[in-house]
Amino acid sequence: MRLTSIHTYPVKGCHRVDHDGAFVQAWGLAGDRRWMVVDADGVGVTQRETTRLVDLRADVRPGGLTLRADGRPDLDVPEPAGGEPLLVRTFRRRELRVPAVAAGPAADAWLGALLGRQVRLVWLARPTRHLSVGSREYDTGDQVSFADVYPLLLTNAASLGALNGWLAEAGEEPVPMTRFRPNLVVDGAPAWAEDGWAGRSLRVGGLRMRAAGPCERCVVTTTDQETGVRAKEPLRTLARHRTIGRKLLFGLHLVPVDSGPLAVGDRVVVEP
Repeated sequence: MRLTSIHTYPVKGCHRVDHDGAFVQAWGLAGDRRWMVVDADGVGVTQRETTRLVDLRADVRPGGLTLRADGRPDLDVPEPAGGEPLLVRTFRRRELRVPAVAAGPAADAWLGALLGRQVRLVWLARPTRHLSVGSREYDTGDQVSFADVYPLLLTNAASLGALNGWLAEAGEEPVPMTRFRPNLVVDGAPAWAEDGWAGRSLRVGGLRMRAAGPCERCVVTTTDQETGVRAKEPLRTLARHRTIGRKLLFGLHLVPVDSGPLAVGDRVVVEP
Protein backbone atom coordinates (compact mmCIF):
# COMPACT_ATOMS: atom_id res chain seq x y z
CA MET A 1 0.00 0.00 0.00
CA ARG A 2 1.32 3.45 -0.95
CA LEU A 3 0.56 7.08 -0.19
CA THR A 4 -0.68 8.56 -3.48
CA SER A 5 -1.59 12.15 -2.57
CA ILE A 6 -1.28 14.71 0.23
CA HIS A 7 -3.56 17.71 0.80
CA THR A 8 -3.94 20.60 3.21
CA TYR A 9 -6.64 23.24 3.69
CA PRO A 10 -4.91 26.30 5.20
CA VAL A 11 -8.22 28.08 5.91
CA LYS A 12 -10.92 25.73 7.14
CA GLY A 13 -13.32 25.07 4.24
CA CYS A 14 -11.08 26.57 1.54
CA HIS A 15 -9.89 24.97 -1.69
CA ARG A 16 -7.31 22.24 -1.15
CA VAL A 17 -3.55 22.63 -1.61
CA ASP A 18 -1.86 19.58 -3.14
CA HIS A 19 1.61 18.54 -1.98
CA ASP A 20 4.35 16.12 -2.98
CA GLY A 21 5.45 16.03 0.64
CA ALA A 22 4.47 17.50 3.99
CA PHE A 23 5.61 17.68 7.60
CA VAL A 24 3.49 15.95 10.22
CA GLN A 25 3.07 17.72 13.55
CA ALA A 26 1.18 16.58 16.65
CA TRP A 27 -1.95 18.42 15.46
CA GLY A 28 -1.76 17.31 11.80
CA LEU A 29 0.00 18.43 8.64
CA ALA A 30 1.97 21.67 8.94
CA GLY A 31 -0.16 24.60 7.78
CA ASP A 32 -3.41 22.65 7.76
CA ARG A 33 -6.51 24.45 9.09
CA ARG A 34 -4.74 26.90 11.38
CA TRP A 35 -7.02 29.67 10.04
CA MET A 36 -10.81 29.85 10.10
CA VAL A 37 -13.54 32.22 8.93
CA VAL A 38 -16.04 32.97 11.69
CA ASP A 39 -19.38 34.79 11.84
CA ALA A 40 -20.45 37.56 14.19
CA ASP A 41 -20.98 34.99 16.96
CA GLY A 42 -17.49 33.55 16.59
CA VAL A 43 -18.76 30.34 14.99
CA GLY A 44 -16.86 28.80 12.08
CA VAL A 45 -18.19 29.45 8.58
CA THR A 46 -17.70 26.29 6.50
CA GLN A 47 -18.89 24.81 3.22
CA ARG A 48 -21.91 23.53 5.09
CA GLU A 49 -23.17 27.13 5.12
CA THR A 50 -21.65 28.57 1.95
CA THR A 51 -20.24 26.84 -1.12
CA ARG A 52 -18.44 30.07 -2.04
CA LEU A 53 -15.52 28.86 0.06
CA VAL A 54 -14.48 26.61 -2.83
CA ASP A 55 -13.33 29.81 -4.58
CA LEU A 56 -10.92 30.65 -1.77
CA ARG A 57 -7.31 29.65 -2.34
CA ALA A 58 -4.88 30.13 0.52
CA ASP A 59 -1.12 29.68 0.25
CA VAL A 60 0.87 29.34 3.45
CA ARG A 61 4.10 31.34 3.55
CA PRO A 62 6.57 31.98 6.36
CA GLY A 63 4.81 34.16 8.91
CA GLY A 64 1.39 34.16 7.30
CA LEU A 65 -0.59 33.25 4.19
CA THR A 66 -1.79 34.71 0.92
CA LEU A 67 -5.49 34.74 0.05
CA ARG A 68 -6.44 34.34 -3.63
CA ALA A 69 -9.68 34.18 -5.61
CA ASP A 70 -10.53 34.70 -9.26
CA GLY A 71 -11.37 38.33 -10.01
CA ARG A 72 -9.91 39.63 -6.75
CA PRO A 73 -6.45 40.98 -5.90
CA ASP A 74 -4.24 38.72 -3.80
CA LEU A 75 -4.06 39.62 -0.13
CA ASP A 76 -1.08 38.86 2.11
CA VAL A 77 -2.14 38.21 5.69
CA PRO A 78 0.54 38.06 8.41
CA GLU A 79 0.12 35.81 11.41
CA PRO A 80 -1.37 38.25 13.95
CA ALA A 81 0.80 39.12 16.92
CA GLY A 82 -0.72 40.20 20.20
CA GLY A 83 -4.24 41.48 20.52
CA GLU A 84 -7.05 40.25 22.73
CA PRO A 85 -7.87 36.58 21.97
CA LEU A 86 -11.29 35.82 20.52
CA LEU A 87 -13.19 32.82 21.81
CA VAL A 88 -14.47 30.90 18.80
CA ARG A 89 -16.13 27.58 18.05
CA THR A 90 -15.63 25.36 15.02
CA PHE A 91 -19.37 24.56 15.07
CA ARG A 92 -22.31 26.16 16.84
CA ARG A 93 -23.09 22.99 18.77
CA ARG A 94 -19.58 22.70 20.22
CA GLU A 95 -19.46 23.23 23.98
CA LEU A 96 -15.88 24.45 24.16
CA ARG A 97 -14.63 27.76 22.80
CA VAL A 98 -11.09 28.09 21.47
CA PRO A 99 -8.88 31.19 21.93
CA ALA A 100 -7.88 32.52 18.50
CA VAL A 101 -6.39 35.78 17.23
CA ALA A 102 -8.10 38.11 14.75
CA ALA A 103 -6.29 38.57 11.43
CA GLY A 104 -7.48 42.16 11.09
CA PRO A 105 -9.90 44.37 9.13
CA ALA A 106 -8.17 43.99 5.74
CA ALA A 107 -8.64 40.20 5.75
CA ASP A 108 -12.18 40.57 7.12
CA ALA A 109 -13.17 42.96 4.33
CA TRP A 110 -11.55 40.81 1.62
CA LEU A 111 -13.33 37.67 2.76
CA GLY A 112 -16.61 39.50 3.38
CA ALA A 113 -16.63 40.66 -0.24
CA LEU A 114 -15.86 37.14 -1.47
CA LEU A 115 -18.52 35.43 0.66
CA GLY A 116 -21.14 38.17 0.54
CA ARG A 117 -21.54 38.39 4.31
CA GLN A 118 -19.88 39.90 7.36
CA VAL A 119 -17.13 37.59 8.62
CA ARG A 120 -13.81 37.64 10.42
CA LEU A 121 -10.63 35.65 9.81
CA VAL A 122 -8.93 34.17 12.88
CA TRP A 123 -5.67 32.33 13.45
CA LEU A 124 -5.07 29.49 15.88
CA ALA A 125 -1.75 30.49 17.38
CA ARG A 126 -1.59 27.39 19.54
CA PRO A 127 -3.68 24.27 18.79
CA THR A 128 -5.89 23.49 21.74
CA ARG A 129 -8.78 21.33 22.92
CA HIS A 130 -12.15 22.02 21.33
CA LEU A 131 -13.89 18.72 22.11
CA SER A 132 -15.13 17.92 25.60
CA VAL A 133 -13.27 15.22 27.50
CA GLY A 134 -14.94 11.87 26.88
CA SER A 135 -16.91 13.01 23.83
CA ARG A 136 -14.88 10.76 21.49
CA GLU A 137 -13.51 7.25 21.95
CA TYR A 138 -10.03 8.45 21.01
CA ASP A 139 -9.31 11.73 22.76
CA THR A 140 -6.78 13.95 21.01
CA GLY A 141 -6.56 16.30 23.96
CA ASP A 142 -5.22 19.68 22.89
CA GLN A 143 -3.51 18.38 19.74
CA VAL A 144 -6.08 19.57 17.20
CA SER A 145 -6.15 22.46 14.74
CA PHE A 146 -9.48 23.80 13.42
CA ALA A 147 -10.15 20.32 11.98
CA ASP A 148 -13.65 18.98 12.59
CA VAL A 149 -12.63 16.25 15.02
CA TYR A 150 -9.20 14.68 14.48
CA PRO A 151 -5.85 15.93 13.11
CA LEU A 152 -5.76 13.87 9.90
CA LEU A 153 -8.18 12.23 7.48
CA LEU A 154 -7.13 9.29 5.31
CA THR A 155 -9.12 7.87 2.39
CA ASN A 156 -8.70 4.72 0.32
CA ALA A 157 -8.72 4.89 -3.50
CA ALA A 158 -10.34 1.46 -3.78
CA SER A 159 -13.23 2.54 -1.59
CA LEU A 160 -13.85 5.48 -3.90
CA GLY A 161 -13.82 3.02 -6.80
CA ALA A 162 -16.47 0.92 -5.07
CA LEU A 163 -18.59 3.99 -4.37
CA ASN A 164 -18.33 5.12 -7.98
CA GLY A 165 -19.41 1.63 -9.04
CA TRP A 166 -22.59 2.04 -6.98
CA LEU A 167 -23.12 5.48 -8.50
CA ALA A 168 -22.78 4.05 -12.01
CA GLU A 169 -25.33 1.35 -11.21
CA ALA A 170 -27.72 4.11 -10.16
CA GLY A 171 -27.11 6.03 -13.38
CA GLU A 172 -25.15 8.76 -11.60
CA GLU A 173 -21.83 10.38 -12.48
CA PRO A 174 -18.67 9.36 -10.60
CA VAL A 175 -17.20 11.72 -8.03
CA PRO A 176 -13.53 12.54 -7.44
CA MET A 177 -11.74 12.01 -4.14
CA THR A 178 -11.65 15.79 -3.64
CA ARG A 179 -15.31 15.64 -2.53
CA PHE A 180 -14.13 14.00 0.71
CA ARG A 181 -11.40 16.55 1.48
CA PRO A 182 -8.78 14.08 2.75
CA ASN A 183 -5.29 14.86 3.97
CA LEU A 184 -3.84 11.52 2.88
CA VAL A 185 -4.96 9.15 0.10
CA VAL A 186 -3.69 5.58 -0.14
CA ASP A 187 -3.85 2.97 -2.88
CA GLY A 188 -3.19 -0.76 -2.85
CA ALA A 189 -5.69 -1.82 -0.17
CA PRO A 190 -9.05 -3.52 -0.86
CA ALA A 191 -12.19 -1.40 -0.81
CA TRP A 192 -13.35 -0.64 2.73
CA ALA A 193 -10.28 -2.30 4.27
CA GLU A 194 -9.96 0.85 6.41
CA ASP A 195 -13.05 -0.23 8.35
CA GLY A 196 -10.85 -2.80 10.06
CA TRP A 197 -8.02 -0.42 10.93
CA ALA A 198 -9.76 1.49 13.73
CA GLY A 199 -7.80 1.23 16.95
CA ARG A 200 -4.66 0.00 15.17
CA SER A 201 -1.39 1.69 14.30
CA LEU A 202 -0.36 2.65 10.79
CA ARG A 203 3.12 3.46 9.54
CA VAL A 204 3.22 6.04 6.78
CA GLY A 205 6.79 6.18 5.61
CA GLY A 206 8.73 6.30 8.86
CA LEU A 207 5.92 7.81 10.92
CA ARG A 208 3.50 6.01 13.21
CA MET A 209 -0.14 7.09 13.42
CA ARG A 210 -3.12 5.82 15.39
CA ALA A 211 -6.36 5.07 13.56
CA ALA A 212 -9.11 6.75 15.57
CA GLY A 213 -12.11 5.41 13.67
CA PRO A 214 -14.24 6.06 10.58
CA CYS A 215 -15.33 9.49 9.36
CA GLU A 216 -18.98 10.48 9.33
CA ARG A 217 -19.85 12.40 6.14
CA CYS A 218 -22.03 15.45 5.63
CA VAL A 219 -23.45 17.69 2.90
CA VAL A 220 -19.99 18.97 1.96
CA THR A 221 -19.45 15.76 -0.04
CA THR A 222 -22.22 16.86 -2.41
CA THR A 223 -20.35 20.06 -3.32
CA ASP A 224 -18.22 20.18 -6.46
CA GLN A 225 -14.91 21.44 -5.11
CA GLU A 226 -14.08 23.30 -8.31
CA THR A 227 -17.41 24.99 -9.09
CA GLY A 228 -19.33 25.04 -5.80
CA VAL A 229 -22.34 23.37 -7.45
CA ARG A 230 -24.21 21.21 -4.95
CA ALA A 231 -26.26 18.10 -5.80
CA LYS A 232 -27.55 15.01 -3.98
CA GLU A 233 -24.69 12.61 -4.64
CA PRO A 234 -22.67 10.91 -3.33
CA LEU A 235 -24.47 11.34 0.00
CA ARG A 236 -27.62 9.60 -1.21
CA THR A 237 -25.66 6.54 -2.36
CA LEU A 238 -23.57 6.50 0.80
CA ALA A 239 -26.82 6.47 2.76
CA ARG A 240 -27.93 3.42 0.82
CA HIS A 241 -24.72 1.41 1.11
CA ARG A 242 -22.57 2.86 3.92
CA THR A 243 -24.94 3.68 6.78
CA ILE A 244 -23.33 2.10 9.82
CA GLY A 245 -24.64 2.89 13.28
CA ARG A 246 -26.87 5.61 11.76
CA LYS A 247 -23.79 7.33 10.31
CA LEU A 248 -22.74 7.68 6.66
CA LEU A 249 -19.11 6.62 6.64
CA PHE A 250 -16.22 7.23 4.28
CA GLY A 251 -12.58 7.61 5.30
CA LEU A 252 -10.56 7.11 8.46
CA HIS A 253 -9.48 9.57 11.15
CA LEU A 254 -5.83 9.46 12.18
CA VAL A 255 -3.91 10.85 15.15
CA PRO A 256 -0.15 11.33 14.68
CA VAL A 257 2.11 9.57 17.15
CA ASP A 258 5.37 10.70 15.52
CA SER A 259 6.38 13.98 13.92
CA GLY A 260 8.40 14.27 10.74
CA PRO A 261 8.25 14.35 6.95
CA LEU A 262 6.22 12.16 4.64
CA ALA A 263 5.97 12.10 0.86
CA VAL A 264 3.84 10.80 -1.99
CA GLY A 265 5.02 7.27 -2.73
CA ASP A 266 5.75 6.40 0.90
CA ARG A 267 4.84 2.88 1.92
CA VAL A 268 1.83 2.55 4.24
CA VAL A 269 1.66 -0.43 6.59
CA VAL A 270 -1.14 -1.38 8.98
CA GLU A 271 0.40 -2.91 12.07
CA PRO A 272 -1.18 -5.86 13.91
